[in-house]
Amino acid sequence: MTIAPRALIFGVTGQDGAYLARFLLTKGYEVFGTSRDADVARTAGLVSVAGEGRVTLISASPVDFRSVFSSISRCTPDEIYNLAGQSSVGLSFSQPVETMGSIAVGMLNILETVRLLNPRIKVYNAGSSECFGDTGEEPADESTAFRRRSPYGVAKAAAFWQVANYREAYRLFCSSGILFNRESPLRPQRFVTRKIVRTAVAISKGSPERLRLGPLDITRDWGWAPEYVEAMRTMLQAETPDDFVIASGCSHSLEAFVAAVFQEFGLDWRAHVDRDEAFVHPTDIAISRGDPSKPNRQLDWHARVTFPEIIRRLVAAELSAAQSAPC
Repeated sequence: MTIAPRALIFGVTGQDGAYLARFLLTKGYEVFGTSRDADVARTAGLVSVAGEGRVTLISASPVDFRSVFSSISRCTPDEIYNLAGQSSVGLSFSQPVETMGSIAVGMLNILETVRLLNPRIKVYNAGSSECFGDTGEEPADESTAFRRRSPYGVAKAAAFWQVANYREAYRLFCSSGILFNRESPLRPQRFVTRKIVRTAVAISKGSPERLRLGPLDITRDWGWAPEYVEAMRTMLQAETPDDFVIASGCSHSLEAFVAAVFQEFGLDWRAHVDRDEAFVHPTDIAISRGDPSKPNRQLDWHARVTFPEIIRRLVAAELSAAQSAPC
Protein backbone atom coordinates (compact mmCIF):
# COMPACT_ATOMS: atom_id res chain seq x y z
CA MET A 1 0.00 0.00 0.00
CA THR A 2 1.41 3.36 -1.06
CA ILE A 3 1.50 6.00 1.64
CA ALA A 4 0.43 9.45 0.42
CA PRO A 5 3.10 12.12 0.79
CA ARG A 6 2.33 14.85 3.30
CA ALA A 7 2.68 18.55 2.67
CA LEU A 8 2.40 21.41 5.14
CA ILE A 9 1.65 24.84 3.66
CA PHE A 10 2.30 27.85 5.85
CA GLY A 11 -0.07 30.53 4.56
CA VAL A 12 -2.53 28.17 2.88
CA THR A 13 -5.42 30.67 2.82
CA GLY A 14 -3.64 33.12 0.52
CA GLN A 15 -3.76 33.13 -3.27
CA ASP A 16 -0.70 30.94 -3.82
CA GLY A 17 -1.48 28.71 -0.85
CA ALA A 18 -4.95 27.88 -2.13
CA TYR A 19 -3.79 27.02 -5.65
CA LEU A 20 -0.82 25.05 -4.33
CA ALA A 21 -3.12 23.04 -2.05
CA ARG A 22 -5.34 22.20 -5.02
CA PHE A 23 -2.36 21.19 -7.13
CA LEU A 24 -0.87 18.96 -4.43
CA LEU A 25 -4.22 17.28 -3.88
CA THR A 26 -4.31 16.35 -7.57
CA LYS A 27 -0.89 14.76 -7.07
CA GLY A 28 -2.17 12.54 -4.27
CA TYR A 29 -0.83 14.48 -1.30
CA GLU A 30 -2.34 14.72 2.15
CA VAL A 31 -2.35 18.47 2.66
CA PHE A 32 -2.13 20.44 5.90
CA GLY A 33 -2.26 24.22 6.02
CA THR A 34 -1.73 26.86 8.65
CA SER A 35 -3.54 30.04 9.60
CA ARG A 36 -2.90 32.20 12.65
CA ASP A 37 -6.30 31.11 13.97
CA ALA A 38 -7.75 28.18 12.05
CA ASP A 39 -11.14 28.54 13.72
CA VAL A 40 -11.78 31.98 12.22
CA ALA A 41 -9.60 31.80 9.10
CA ARG A 42 -10.99 33.24 5.88
CA THR A 43 -11.10 30.09 3.79
CA ALA A 44 -13.49 31.11 0.99
CA GLY A 45 -10.71 31.26 -1.59
CA LEU A 46 -9.19 27.97 -0.45
CA VAL A 47 -12.55 26.19 -0.49
CA SER A 48 -13.45 27.65 -3.91
CA VAL A 49 -10.42 26.09 -5.60
CA ALA A 50 -9.47 23.12 -3.40
CA GLY A 51 -12.86 22.01 -2.10
CA GLU A 52 -14.50 21.82 1.31
CA GLY A 53 -12.66 19.86 4.00
CA ARG A 54 -9.86 18.55 1.79
CA VAL A 55 -7.15 20.50 3.59
CA THR A 56 -6.54 20.01 7.32
CA LEU A 57 -6.25 23.47 8.87
CA ILE A 58 -4.17 24.07 11.98
CA SER A 59 -3.40 27.22 13.95
CA ALA A 60 0.18 28.43 13.79
CA SER A 61 2.05 31.72 13.99
CA PRO A 62 5.27 31.66 11.93
CA VAL A 63 6.89 34.28 14.19
CA ASP A 64 6.49 32.03 17.24
CA PHE A 65 9.09 29.24 17.28
CA ARG A 66 7.12 27.07 19.66
CA SER A 67 4.07 27.31 17.41
CA VAL A 68 6.06 26.36 14.32
CA PHE A 69 7.77 23.47 16.09
CA SER A 70 4.44 22.15 17.37
CA SER A 71 2.81 22.37 13.92
CA ILE A 72 5.59 20.52 12.13
CA SER A 73 5.76 17.90 14.88
CA ARG A 74 2.03 17.31 14.60
CA CYS A 75 1.86 17.05 10.81
CA THR A 76 5.11 15.11 10.23
CA PRO A 77 5.29 16.44 6.65
CA ASP A 78 7.54 15.27 3.85
CA GLU A 79 7.48 18.73 2.33
CA ILE A 80 6.97 22.21 3.76
CA TYR A 81 5.97 25.22 1.69
CA ASN A 82 6.42 28.60 3.36
CA LEU A 83 4.06 31.08 1.71
CA ALA A 84 3.20 32.96 4.90
CA GLY A 85 3.94 36.54 5.82
CA GLN A 86 2.86 40.09 5.10
CA SER A 87 2.32 40.14 1.33
CA SER A 88 1.83 43.78 0.34
CA VAL A 89 4.77 45.87 -0.85
CA GLY A 90 2.84 49.08 -0.23
CA LEU A 91 1.83 48.08 3.28
CA SER A 92 5.42 47.17 4.14
CA PHE A 93 6.37 50.86 4.11
CA SER A 94 3.96 51.55 6.97
CA GLN A 95 4.52 48.20 8.74
CA PRO A 96 8.23 47.39 8.27
CA VAL A 97 8.65 45.58 11.61
CA GLU A 98 5.65 43.32 11.03
CA THR A 99 6.88 42.66 7.50
CA MET A 100 10.38 41.67 8.58
CA GLY A 101 9.12 39.50 11.41
CA SER A 102 6.43 37.62 9.51
CA ILE A 103 8.71 36.90 6.55
CA ALA A 104 12.30 36.60 7.77
CA VAL A 105 11.74 35.38 11.34
CA GLY A 106 9.00 33.04 10.14
CA MET A 107 11.34 31.44 7.60
CA LEU A 108 14.10 31.11 10.18
CA ASN A 109 11.75 29.36 12.61
CA ILE A 110 10.79 26.81 9.96
CA LEU A 111 14.38 26.11 8.96
CA GLU A 112 15.54 25.73 12.54
CA THR A 113 12.66 23.42 13.38
CA VAL A 114 13.44 21.21 10.39
CA ARG A 115 17.13 21.13 11.34
CA LEU A 116 16.33 20.02 14.88
CA LEU A 117 13.32 17.81 14.23
CA ASN A 118 13.81 16.08 10.88
CA PRO A 119 16.49 17.26 8.41
CA ARG A 120 14.99 15.01 5.72
CA ILE A 121 11.97 17.32 5.28
CA LYS A 122 12.16 19.28 2.03
CA VAL A 123 11.46 23.01 2.35
CA TYR A 124 10.27 25.55 -0.20
CA ASN A 125 10.64 29.28 0.45
CA ALA A 126 8.52 31.83 -1.40
CA GLY A 127 11.04 34.40 -2.57
CA SER A 128 10.13 37.54 -4.50
CA SER A 129 11.18 39.60 -7.49
CA GLU A 130 11.13 42.56 -5.08
CA CYS A 131 14.56 41.35 -3.94
CA PHE A 132 16.03 42.52 -7.26
CA GLY A 133 14.62 46.02 -7.10
CA ASP A 134 14.76 47.76 -10.48
CA THR A 135 15.99 45.28 -13.11
CA GLY A 136 16.38 47.88 -15.86
CA GLU A 137 16.65 46.63 -19.41
CA GLU A 138 18.31 43.34 -18.43
CA PRO A 139 15.94 40.68 -17.06
CA ALA A 140 16.94 39.29 -13.68
CA ASP A 141 18.15 35.71 -13.32
CA GLU A 142 19.53 33.74 -10.37
CA SER A 143 22.91 35.51 -10.57
CA THR A 144 21.49 39.05 -10.54
CA ALA A 145 22.44 41.09 -7.47
CA PHE A 146 19.72 42.06 -5.00
CA ARG A 147 19.00 45.79 -4.87
CA ARG A 148 15.77 45.76 -2.86
CA ARG A 149 13.82 49.00 -2.62
CA SER A 150 11.13 48.26 -0.04
CA PRO A 151 10.87 46.79 3.48
CA TYR A 152 9.12 43.85 1.83
CA GLY A 153 12.06 43.29 -0.52
CA VAL A 154 14.51 43.54 2.36
CA ALA A 155 12.57 40.90 4.35
CA LYS A 156 12.33 38.55 1.36
CA ALA A 157 16.07 38.94 0.71
CA ALA A 158 16.83 38.06 4.34
CA ALA A 159 14.69 34.92 4.09
CA PHE A 160 16.39 33.97 0.82
CA TRP A 161 19.86 34.13 2.36
CA GLN A 162 18.71 32.19 5.41
CA VAL A 163 17.60 29.38 3.10
CA ALA A 164 20.92 29.46 1.24
CA ASN A 165 22.82 29.35 4.54
CA TYR A 166 20.89 26.40 5.94
CA ARG A 167 21.30 24.55 2.65
CA GLU A 168 25.06 25.00 2.71
CA ALA A 169 25.76 24.79 6.45
CA TYR A 170 23.34 22.02 7.45
CA ARG A 171 22.77 20.26 4.11
CA LEU A 172 19.02 20.77 4.29
CA PHE A 173 16.98 20.30 1.12
CA CYS A 174 15.61 23.83 0.93
CA SER A 175 14.97 25.88 -2.20
CA SER A 176 13.73 29.38 -2.95
CA GLY A 177 11.47 30.29 -5.81
CA ILE A 178 12.04 33.93 -6.75
CA LEU A 179 8.57 34.57 -8.13
CA PHE A 180 7.64 37.57 -10.22
CA ASN A 181 4.12 39.01 -10.23
CA ARG A 182 1.35 36.47 -10.69
CA GLU A 183 -2.36 37.06 -10.84
CA SER A 184 -5.60 35.16 -10.35
CA PRO A 185 -9.21 35.78 -9.26
CA LEU A 186 -8.06 35.17 -5.68
CA ARG A 187 -5.99 38.34 -5.54
CA PRO A 188 -7.18 40.50 -2.59
CA GLN A 189 -8.76 43.82 -3.56
CA ARG A 190 -5.87 45.78 -2.03
CA PHE A 191 -3.67 44.68 -4.94
CA VAL A 192 -3.63 47.14 -7.82
CA THR A 193 -4.48 44.57 -10.51
CA ARG A 194 -7.64 43.47 -8.72
CA LYS A 195 -8.54 47.10 -8.06
CA ILE A 196 -8.22 47.90 -11.76
CA VAL A 197 -10.40 45.00 -12.88
CA ARG A 198 -13.04 45.55 -10.19
CA THR A 199 -13.33 49.27 -10.98
CA ALA A 200 -13.50 48.68 -14.73
CA VAL A 201 -16.33 46.20 -14.24
CA ALA A 202 -18.22 48.70 -12.07
CA ILE A 203 -17.74 51.50 -14.62
CA SER A 204 -18.92 49.24 -17.45
CA LYS A 205 -22.15 48.76 -15.50
CA GLY A 206 -22.73 52.50 -15.21
CA SER A 207 -20.88 53.43 -12.03
CA PRO A 208 -19.56 57.03 -12.04
CA GLU A 209 -16.53 56.13 -9.91
CA ARG A 210 -13.02 57.00 -10.99
CA LEU A 211 -9.99 54.70 -10.97
CA ARG A 212 -7.19 56.33 -8.98
CA LEU A 213 -3.69 55.03 -9.54
CA GLY A 214 -0.06 55.91 -8.96
CA PRO A 215 2.50 55.97 -11.79
CA LEU A 216 1.38 54.12 -14.92
CA ASP A 217 4.80 53.79 -16.54
CA ILE A 218 6.03 51.12 -14.14
CA THR A 219 6.67 47.80 -15.86
CA ARG A 220 6.02 44.35 -14.43
CA ASP A 221 6.43 40.71 -15.47
CA TRP A 222 2.94 39.25 -14.98
CA GLY A 223 2.08 35.55 -14.91
CA TRP A 224 -0.77 33.24 -13.93
CA ALA A 225 -0.64 32.11 -10.28
CA PRO A 226 -2.14 28.60 -10.71
CA GLU A 227 0.73 27.57 -12.98
CA TYR A 228 3.42 29.29 -10.91
CA VAL A 229 2.62 27.09 -7.91
CA GLU A 230 3.40 24.05 -10.05
CA ALA A 231 7.01 25.25 -10.12
CA MET A 232 7.10 25.17 -6.31
CA ARG A 233 6.48 21.44 -6.13
CA THR A 234 8.74 20.75 -9.10
CA MET A 235 11.66 22.38 -7.25
CA LEU A 236 11.25 19.93 -4.39
CA GLN A 237 11.24 16.96 -6.78
CA ALA A 238 14.64 17.89 -8.20
CA GLU A 239 17.70 15.80 -7.29
CA THR A 240 19.37 18.71 -5.51
CA PRO A 241 18.00 21.89 -3.88
CA ASP A 242 18.52 25.16 -5.69
CA ASP A 243 17.02 28.58 -6.32
CA PHE A 244 14.98 29.51 -9.39
CA VAL A 245 13.55 32.67 -10.94
CA ILE A 246 9.92 31.96 -11.85
CA ALA A 247 8.63 34.45 -14.39
CA SER A 248 7.03 34.73 -17.80
CA GLY A 249 10.00 36.52 -19.34
CA CYS A 250 7.66 39.17 -20.79
CA SER A 251 6.88 42.48 -19.15
CA HIS A 252 4.21 45.15 -19.67
CA SER A 253 3.57 48.58 -18.25
CA LEU A 254 0.77 49.23 -15.80
CA GLU A 255 -0.73 51.51 -18.45
CA ALA A 256 -0.86 48.54 -20.83
CA PHE A 257 -2.57 46.48 -18.13
CA VAL A 258 -5.17 49.20 -17.54
CA ALA A 259 -5.74 49.74 -21.26
CA ALA A 260 -6.21 46.01 -21.88
CA VAL A 261 -8.75 45.67 -19.05
CA PHE A 262 -10.86 48.63 -20.19
CA GLN A 263 -10.63 47.46 -23.81
CA GLU A 264 -12.47 44.28 -22.74
CA PHE A 265 -15.50 46.57 -22.26
CA GLY A 266 -14.87 48.76 -25.27
CA LEU A 267 -13.89 51.68 -23.02
CA ASP A 268 -11.10 54.25 -23.32
CA TRP A 269 -9.26 54.02 -20.01
CA ARG A 270 -8.08 57.64 -20.23
CA ALA A 271 -11.64 58.84 -19.65
CA HIS A 272 -11.86 57.02 -16.31
CA VAL A 273 -8.42 57.12 -14.67
CA ASP A 274 -6.84 59.76 -12.41
CA ARG A 275 -3.32 59.90 -11.01
CA ASP A 276 -3.21 59.94 -7.23
CA GLU A 277 0.02 60.77 -5.39
CA ALA A 278 -1.21 58.75 -2.42
CA PHE A 279 -0.31 55.60 -4.36
CA VAL A 280 3.29 56.62 -5.03
CA HIS A 281 5.69 54.57 -2.90
CA PRO A 282 8.85 56.21 -1.47
CA THR A 283 11.04 53.98 -3.68
CA ASP A 284 8.96 52.62 -6.55
CA ILE A 285 10.50 50.04 -8.87
CA ALA A 286 10.36 51.26 -12.48
CA ILE A 287 11.05 48.00 -14.32
CA SER A 288 10.74 44.42 -13.08
CA ARG A 289 11.48 41.65 -15.56
CA GLY A 290 12.55 38.04 -15.01
CA ASP A 291 14.59 35.53 -16.98
CA PRO A 292 13.13 32.02 -16.45
CA SER A 293 15.79 30.24 -18.54
CA LYS A 294 17.02 28.13 -15.62
CA PRO A 295 13.64 26.60 -14.64
CA ASN A 296 12.81 26.25 -18.35
CA ARG A 297 15.96 24.22 -18.79
CA GLN A 298 16.36 22.34 -15.51
CA LEU A 299 12.76 21.87 -14.36
CA ASP A 300 10.99 21.86 -17.73
CA TRP A 301 8.73 24.56 -16.31
CA HIS A 302 7.34 27.19 -18.67
CA ALA A 303 4.81 29.99 -18.23
CA ARG A 304 1.98 29.10 -20.58
CA VAL A 305 -0.77 31.68 -19.98
CA THR A 306 -0.09 34.85 -21.99
CA PHE A 307 -0.67 38.44 -20.86
CA PRO A 308 -3.84 38.94 -22.99
CA GLU A 309 -5.25 35.66 -21.68
CA ILE A 310 -4.53 36.70 -18.08
CA ILE A 311 -6.54 39.88 -18.67
CA ARG A 312 -9.45 37.94 -20.18
CA ARG A 313 -9.53 35.46 -17.30
CA LEU A 314 -9.41 38.16 -14.63
CA VAL A 315 -12.22 40.14 -16.27
CA ALA A 316 -14.37 37.04 -16.73
CA ALA A 317 -13.91 36.04 -13.08
CA GLU A 318 -14.77 39.55 -11.84
CA LEU A 319 -17.87 39.68 -14.02
CA SER A 320 -18.96 36.31 -12.70
CA ALA A 321 -18.40 37.43 -9.11
CA ALA A 322 -20.36 40.64 -9.72
CA GLN A 323 -23.31 38.73 -11.20
CA SER A 324 -23.47 36.30 -8.27
CA ALA A 325 -23.09 38.98 -5.58
CA PRO A 326 -26.27 39.73 -3.58
CA CYS A 327 -28.10 42.90 -4.58
